[in-house]
Amino acid sequence: MTSETPRSLLIVEDDLALQKQIKWSLDLFDSVTAHDRESALLQLRKSAPAVVTMDLGLPPDADGVSEGFRLLEQILTFDPDSKVIVLTGQNDQANALRAVAMGAYDFFAKPFEPELLNLTVERAFRLFELQSENRRLQQSYRPDALSGLTTRDPEMLRICRTIEKVASSNATIMLLGESGTGKEVLARGLHQSSPRRTEKFVAINCAAIPENLLESELFGFEKGAFTGAAKLTLGKIEMANGGTLMLDEIGDLPFPLQAKLLRFLQERTIERVGGRQEISVDVRIVCATHQDLNALSKEGRFREDLYYRLAEIVVKIPPLRERVGDAALLAHAFVRRFSQEQNRSSMTLSEEAVRAIELHPWPGNIRELENCIKRATIMAEGNQITSEDVGFENTALNDVDSSLNLRVIRDNSEKRAIIAALGRVNGNIVKAAELLGVSRPTLYDLMHRLGLK
Repeated sequence: MTSETPRSLLIVEDDLALQKQIKWSLDLFDSVTAHDRESALLQLRKSAPAVVTMDLGLPPDADGVSEGFRLLEQILTFDPDSKVIVLTGQNDQANALRAVAMGAYDFFAKPFEPELLNLTVERAFRLFELQSENRRLQQSYRPDALSGLTTRDPEMLRICRTIEKVASSNATIMLLGESGTGKEVLARGLHQSSPRRTEKFVAINCAAIPENLLESELFGFEKGAFTGAAKLTLGKIEMANGGTLMLDEIGDLPFPLQAKLLRFLQERTIERVGGRQEISVDVRIVCATHQDLNALSKEGRFREDLYYRLAEIVVKIPPLRERVGDAALLAHAFVRRFSQEQNRSSMTLSEEAVRAIELHPWPGNIRELENCIKRATIMAEGNQITSEDVGFENTALNDVDSSLNLRVIRDNSEKRAIIAALGRVNGNIVKAAELLGVSRPTLYDLMHRLGLK
């Protein structure tokens, strides 16, 4: 790898003849020179050299090493990534080792061989460039925030793309879905995909906290606000300042608190319980519920104006029973995880167990599936989990396609069959092709035509 910018080298040497010799020997680099500590620091700020060669004996202590070590310390403080090559006398190994211990890249004994010094400086530049490139890649790389979500269902993949699109905005997001469908996973993924990812993600379940405590949990309270308020305590909204606040089960928020939450959403300020001071808070709101808030607002149980404030972007999450192939896919993933946790390696699902999992309606969604697989992993006699371990009887499901267009029916059937096959064999293309009774190239062609990855 070569750098597109000039490779700046600083040569610090008080002997002008030797300084010229070093500069001549290293003519492949963009060299600047200095003869003492002060001029070296000036060049350091001016040129920001990646590599420095320096003598330890600098004026006013040319016969000692105090100025050299002081300069070395200042260089590494100014730029810890600089590669400093210390030039020492033949019998000065102790100071050379001390310099390396302080952070110098290497040392070289004088008189030096130009070819060897050139090679050492070249290696120093190469290391500097590699480390700079590594830092650049680390800063530019951002892991997929939704990588923890396991799915092949087209609708869930569309939802993931929606989450990624809206993450950069400050819009309030409402996640609708049955309990256990992964609303908090999506909320955390939204936070990790947003510019707020370096700040806190705070979640609160509005249904799990008694009504008389929920206000202080959300907005905080001042010391002495009520009996037992021994100190000032921040609420969840204030704790999430700069980050994301998830209001889970927002449909269970008591009616009196709905007005206070609406005022916060409008003004972006809060007042702690027992306080009089308005506090500005910058937080992104994500709410989640399994209830129909629109219907609740029409019944007068949920403020209509609050509903429209919260429903700037609505994401409806399908239940597990509607996600084609996801039940088997998730089951395989849970088996891997729980078998490792239980120190039971190489556990697998039998075909009958996979079929039972695919046919079960999963009213408790992913949470129910997770608990089921965890229990089966613990209770299974051998390394294979059977349908008896899973605990479901195989039942037939009727699947009637409302479309009468033969091509649409065929494409939909092929798509569901391929997704189900991939889920059953845990994504193995060869096994999926065998299960479907087609060749591997044919399966790839079908997946390409149907838009499956």
